[in-house]
Amino acid sequence: MSPLLNQAISRLESRTFEEQNEIAGLILAEIADEAKWTEQFANSRPQLTKLEAKVRADSYGGSTLQSVTNAKTSQSRCWAGVARGDITPPVGIYHRMWGAATHERSTGVHRPLTATVLVLRDVGNDEASQRVVVAVDHCLLWTVEMNRLLDAVSSSTGIDRAALTVFFSHTHGAGLMGLERRDLPGGELIPPYLDELATTIARLVDEARSGLASATIVYGVGRCDLAQHRDAFDEERGHAVCGFNPDGPADDTVLVARVTSDAGQPLAIAVNYACHPTTLAWENTLISPDYIGALREVVETATACPCLFIQGASGDIGPREGFVGDVTVADRNGRQLGYAALSALEALPPADREFQYAGPVVSGATLGTWKYAAMTSSRGLATEQWDVRRVIVPLPYRADLPKRAEIEAELVCARGDEARALAEGDATRSRDARALVERATRRLTRVAHLPEGNSYPYELVLWRMGDAIWIALDGEHYSVLQRTLRERFPDLTLVIGTLANGSNVWYLPDAASYGKGLYQEEASILARGALEAVIEAAATAIGEVIAA
Repeated sequence: MSPLLNQAISRLESRTFEEQNEIAGLILAEIADEAKWTEQFANSRPQLTKLEAKVRADSYGGSTLQSVTNAKTSQSRCWAGVARGDITPPVGIYHRMWGAATHERSTGVHRPLTATVLVLRDVGNDEASQRVVVAVDHCLLWTVEMNRLLDAVSSSTGIDRAALTVFFSHTHGAGLMGLERRDLPGGELIPPYLDELATTIARLVDEARSGLASATIVYGVGRCDLAQHRDAFDEERGHAVCGFNPDGPADDTVLVARVTSDAGQPLAIAVNYACHPTTLAWENTLISPDYIGALREVVETATACPCLFIQGASGDIGPREGFVGDVTVADRNGRQLGYAALSALEALPPADREFQYAGPVVSGATLGTWKYAAMTSSRGLATEQWDVRRVIVPLPYRADLPKRAEIEAELVCARGDEARALAEGDATRSRDARALVERATRRLTRVAHLPEGNSYPYELVLWRMGDAIWIALDGEHYSVLQRTLRERFPDLTLVIGTLANGSNVWYLPDAASYGKGLYQEEASILARGALEAVIEAAATAIGEVIAA
């Protein structure tokens, strides 16, 4: 018996019989309880082990110690060629595309407009696998003008039209190059400009093909809060407006792709970001790429190779500061995005290499070291995968889609109101009437060339290159599209480009945004649910590509 227990028992001898029994009972109960806990603890050891692992995982950011030995970076092995050309329209060309604008012709150039061609082929340099990406500094082209451009480039280069994808930056500072404007001041310059545009792009395609080289594309992700939600409600006036909404959701993802030849030469940088280029608006009279110009300058100065911009799903997204006439604001917005892109580029590994755990080094602490190492042969083969898919999705037209005759009558009425306001010297009323003229003109363009029937045969194009899938989408989609697809496929890099070969369907708002009086619903030709149908079709196609 221990001395302490012996001392306790000696002191109990002075207690009454009842008190001694009570204390003895407490001691025996405690001993029994301890035996029970010992047994339960032994039986629950497996569950506790799992709990311990979970706690450790939570403590170390979602992974247990030493469970990850390779930090995978998405890469694509292919052949690539690039070419850049100036496509700036002549000063004096028709420039007015904002309803609130009061000028007709451009008065100068803020920054040059460019076309950048990126020709891509599979790792075997098979011409049949060829994809031609053309990044163009324009808002968009209507159906007739787009078809003429694609036909001209295809005819001149011999490339199948189906292999051509034109990604419009969607700048609102370049003017609308529509043939329906040829009779307006400066509009006489539009037809020859469009001919020259097609000639320039065809030349650039040939130049890019002649410079094809074996290459690797390395992808990375950064963040930039230039893009902000732009669906808002004016409480005082009781209607929706298109403008900065600090409470709305926005996607800050900046996806970058660095194309490097096997010889180590940087060939191109692609930046995929969702943000309407509407820094410059009705007060601007200069030809401008908007923020994309300064973005390119920042990236190209640092990398010494062409930077092409691919507009993401930005139907409900625009710059925090926009709708101004001050080009310095556009440059500031562009630099903000440019620096974010450079930050992501600086974090990329060398081509064909990955960051791998190299083992411990005993120092003041035991340090875990990492280093860049060559890919395994199986990983290398994975980056060479190549697959192209086309999917047609029938999207129902909206039930209240106006007829051509209705819009023509509306246009005549708006033009009459504008003429009367001008004759009376009422600048405000003439400006508002002109805005209605612009709206009616665009609505007429929207419905003039739609296929017959109750639905539009919407085409989406996907091509897999190794660890990445590039997706080309016609129209202007709400940003939930890219957020949803990237959430569903977190292990894939998805390059999501909208306004691909124009915008035949215009806006695709999400279902919840219908019925709120938003401009995007008014502009859309499609019924509620169209965006969700495109998301599901894209997700299905991605799943099939992965499984192939």
